[in-house]
Amino acid sequence: MQQGAARVDAATPADRDRAVDALRAVAILGVVLGHWLVTALVADGRSLHTASPLQHMPWLAPISWAFQTLAVFFLVGGHVATRSHASARARGTTYGAWLTARLSRLFKPVAAVLTLWTVAAVGLLVTGAEFGTVHTLVKLALSPMWFLVVFAALTAATPLLTRLSPLWPLAVVLHVDLIRFGLGGPSWLGWVNVAAGWLVPFTLGAAWTRGELERRRAGWILLTGGAAATAALVAWAGYPASMVGVPGAAVSNLNPPTLAAVTFGLAQCGLALLLRDRLRGAMRRPLAWAAVALVNLSAMTIFLWHQTALMATTATGLFAGHLPGLHTVPDGLGWVAARLAWLPVFAAVLAVCWSAFRSYEQGGRRGGGSRVVRGHRPTERTRSVEVHRV
Repeated sequence: MQQGAARVDAATPADRDRAVDALRAVAILGVVLGHWLVTALVADGRSLHTASPLQHMPWLAPISWAFQTLAVFFLVGGHVATRSHASARARGTTYGAWLTARLSRLFKPVAAVLTLWTVAAVGLLVTGAEFGTVHTLVKLALSPMWFLVVFAALTAATPLLTRLSPLWPLAVVLHVDLIRFGLGGPSWLGWVNVAAGWLVPFTLGAAWTRGELERRRAGWILLTGGAAATAALVAWAGYPASMVGVPGAAVSNLNPPTLAAVTFGLAQCGLALLLRDRLRGAMRRPLAWAAVALVNLSAMTIFLWHQTALMATTATGLFAGHLPGLHTVPDGLGWVAARLAWLPVFAAVLAVCWSAFRSYEQGGRRGGGSRVVRGHRPTERTRSVEVHRV
């Protein structure tokens, strides 16, 4: 293992910013663990329905603060997309070729997920499973794809977003929420925030590329300002404390994103920026870097299949009866302890899914090694521009 890690470390370009890959890995794993901790499938006779420990134990809301890490992923995504687009332009690559290459990395693993769940849904219905149960399972399995659609749209718009200030989409989110919650406007208006809300961290990533976030002061302003704004919105403006949706709640901070979710994301982005130097130091350890490289290499496979791993474990466990932490109502600390014990099982099933389907994400690459290891080697032109801006 150490020899393999040493080879990965030696093959990584010296100019690669390993903190970027570390932040992406943390964001993906945060979402996975968050879903595994707050998503429950409760058995009721022959049917399954979703529940959440946050529904019964709202004081566990801080769990969502730790594991709702999508803002960090959009921050890194904006940084990588704008940097990649600038590098492609310097090489003379057309926008169409650049976009096709980037989107193929996102959507290549989707075909396998859609195929398996189409077959599974038809099979369950034919064998007499309740439609409500099948709907619940399919919805959970495919729910991560909303993220891909939004991320793909922002990636496609990268040339237009390169110079956009994050204050503009932040202002849109503020006004949408003011109309929705303050003036009694229509609830459908909130869906504007699906684009505007995630534009905020994405354009912060573009500002990172421009060299505007290099000073630690920027990270501290985002962290303290975002945290203070979020605390005020929760304490005095009636926003939910949970940063993920809770079944039965009147308002979800995430679906669609609210101003509280966006300000919370600003705080997360500030913390991520402050941790860059520490992460760069940690990633100089070959074993740590090899682990991060592996997660980045299979990021979409992990993201798309983690809910399937949870549901496969839940369905298989039904043969042994209603198991604590798997099929029972998440209404006490006993359920929390049992769910924590199930996490290694979920991880093992996800590893099986990863082994079976990683080729859909990694297939077709040539030239030796992964894109994580090969990295982006900036041209002299882009390097001089980046140095000048910093």
